Amino acid sequence: MAELNNFNANEIDPVGSFDPLPLGEYVVMISASEMKITKNGKGQYLQLTYDVSEGEFTGRKIFDRLNLVNENETAQEIAQRSLSAICRCVGVLHPKNSEELHDKPMVVKVGIRPAKDEFQASNVVKAYSRTDGKDLKEVVEGAAPVTSKAPAAGAAKKKPWQK
Repeated sequence: MAELNNFNANEIDPVGSFDPLPLGEYVVMISASEMKITKNGKGQYLQLTYDVSEGEFTGRKIFDRLNLVNENETAQEIAQRSLSAICRCVGVLHPKNSEELHDKPMVVKVGIRPAKDEFQASNVVKAYSRTDGKDLKEVVEGAAPVTSKAPAAGAAKKKPWQK
């Protein structure tokens, strides 16, 4: 038995749907990150949790796995290139740990991974970009990072993280 300390469900909205987000681009911030061991025990992946920070789906989460240590060189290269893109998106090119990437706005393009076996359909990150529209290849050391005070390119009104 677990003590619930007089929890009152009337005071808390119930959890919503776990259906995947529709295809599209979302402004997100990394809210959690953790290195985990792969299922076969021979590699490691960086598990990232993104929080959608604007629009209809604000507060929803998107998950991403980067196979940074893997027997499959192609999988490892894709993960390293993805991490490079994330670093460039948030303006941290030499992070010492993954927490340096947290709480900085970026844009992810999501697709949908179809349901398979016992797993439900889920989102998959297809691309990463900066909120200011700057090409990731042009981001260099010392470039100003995207911050909560810098408006996105072409933005007519302030984004939620700019308040």
